[in-house]
Order: sequence, then C-alpha cells, then structure tokens
Amino acid sequence: MYTQVYPLQLSQTMSMNDSYILILDAPESGKQVPVLIGAAEAQSLILAIEQQEVRRPLTHNLICNIMEEYLLTLKRVTIDRFEEGIFYSTLHVSDGFSEKQIDSRTSDAIVLAMLQHCDIDIDLNVLEETSMLPGALEGNLPDPNVHPIIDESLEDLEKRLRQCEANEDYEQAAEIQKQIERLKNI
Repeated sequence: MYTQVYPLQLSQTMSMNDSYILILDAPESGKQVPVLIGAAEAQSLILAIEQQEVRRPLTHNLICNIMEEYLLTLKRVTIDRFEEGIFYSTLHVSDGFSEKQIDSRTSDAIVLAMLQHCDIDIDLNVLEETSMLPGALEGNLPDPNVHPIIDESLEDLEKRLRQCEANEDYEQAAEIQKQIERLKNI
C-alpha cells in the first residue's frame, strides 16, 4: 500500500557539503520524510517547482525531452523501500500500451515527477520507518537556506515579505515575492 507525498521544504545540510535535506510531506498520515539529495538535484527541483525555463536542457530536462520524443509518459513515481540509509524508487512509465517500471534514485525520480506533474507515492512501511513528526528538524535547519516549496496562504506570505523587507533580508524577500506571484497566478 502507498500514500501520496509532496515536496515541502528544501534546506542545505550543515554537516555535508553539496547536500540538501528535502522534506516530503505525507498529509494523510500527518508525517514527514527527510530525504538527502545532492546539489544538482536540489537545483533541478527548485527550477521544476518554480517552472523556470533553462537555456539548455539539464539532465532531468533531457530525460523528459527523450520521453516526449518517444511518446513515453511518466505515470507516477513510487518510493518502494529503504535499506541501509538509502531510499529506492521506481519510475512507472507508459508507452500507451504497456507500463514499464524503471529503477531510479529517489532524488532523480522526485525531480522527474515534478517536471512531469505526476504523483509521488511512498510505501506505507517505508513511511513508518523513515518518517518524523512535522517540525522535528526545526532548529537544525538554517533559516537563510530554507526554500519552502508548498505555498503558504497569500496573507502569511505577505506578512513574511514585510518582515524580510523590514529586516533588509532582500534575498529572502525576493524568494517570497516569487511565491506570492506564483500563488496569484493560480
């Protein structure tokens, strides 16, 4: 059995260079799952979330282009197991006639899911084994590097924007402004 998860927050780790912690939210269970991802995957994830165009295809964009050229559709991504500190995921790809399952690193699978706008599902046993209660990592994550992915309410975002501007934290204010614009365009 699986339940759906959503990318919630991305933060650079303090202990490992070029690594990020991606928090996946499982709203049906009220739990969250931390996943360690690399810098390239973090950058691709942010670009996918913000739907930013790139001048030349990055690796994940290239995979999407190949899939499109060969009429393949990413139906869903599953996070199937967790062994020795490593998540294992599967891409469920269809050619319109049959579905193939392709082994994938979880970080790559999540980026592809965001680019292709498909569901990310986690095995309930994996969720139980790896989850934490919401906010369990708060205080361990450095605020300046936190990149919220799921939009807050417009009112909350505008309040945070005013606080950042008052504190002259213009970099964070710019990020919040992007979220406000994205929310207004929905």
